Amino acid sequence: MKNNTNNTKLILLHPYIQKQGSTNRLWLVALVSFFTIAFVLTLVYSRESILTTTTTTTATATTATMMVPGNPPLSKPVLNALLHYASISNATGRMTHAEMKMVSDVLRRCSHPCNLLVFGLTPETLLWKALNQNGRTVFIDENQYYAAYMEHIHPEIEAYDILYTTKIKDTKETLSAVRDQVRNECRPVQNLLFTECKIGINDLPNHVYEVDWDVILVDGPRGFWPDAPGRMQSIFTAGVLARSKKGKNGNSKTHVFVHDFTMDRVSSNEFLCAENLVETKDVLGHFVLERMDPSCFHFCHNKTTSSWSS
Repeated sequence: MKNNTNNTKLILLHPYIQKQGSTNRLWLVALVSFFTIAFVLTLVYSRESILTTTTTTTATATTATMMVPGNPPLSKPVLNALLHYASISNATGRMTHAEMKMVSDVLRRCSHPCNLLVFGLTPETLLWKALNQNGRTVFIDENQYYAAYMEHIHPEIEAYDILYTTKIKDTKETLSAVRDQVRNECRPVQNLLFTECKIGINDLPNHVYEVDWDVILVDGPRGFWPDAPGRMQSIFTAGVLARSKKGKNGNSKTHVFVHDFTMDRVSSNEFLCAENLVETKDVLGHFVLERMDPSCFHFCHNKTTSSWSS
């Protein structure tokens, strides 16, 4: 009989084999974790570096921009050339050389940046913009299509259109109604944005009423026939803006020019006052108005300067 004990096989599992497999897995996990952490840290560092660089670049650019001075004022020869070529234009209704020079002299003396408000888009529009190159110039016109056209071909121009509601043939009645409301809706010192005075212009963008205007030129709206709007509204608005000036930069005066003022002397005398007329050239009148106390309800100190006659 064969002995079967020799057919029995004994397999021994050494603990080292299991330990070696477990160690390999631990190393693999550690290696993967290391690369994952390194990748995340790299992303975080790169993002912070980009943000820091962008912030630094922006700050540097802003500082550089603030340090760059404005354009130097126009030299006298350039100024004279501009006035010369503007004065020999064949455009209808243009100003004379003497009239343009009177405005340019004030703009040159104006503290920078100078705020210039112009009623009317005229042949001198680009000239006023150029002469006030370091300041702010805003144009107001009654023709919305022409205002849009000028802004389209000259993107540097800031122009707004408004609707005038007065008529020259109604001047006497309109002026009488304004006088009746001079202590209320039509007072000389007020925020025109909220005015209910029938000749006050209150449909301009809000920021126009917040600016302290140093120079105001009234050269619009166009036309002096009976049904034309005349310039009573623009003259009244100029007078109120000048008297309501805040004077933040210490300048309480406003220079107001009225072109063709001989055609609307009634409104000029009523709201700008003959006592404030300092100079005339041809048909351009130059008024200088002081900031007024809100408790005052008379446009002119000398009431006799206002009259119905022209």
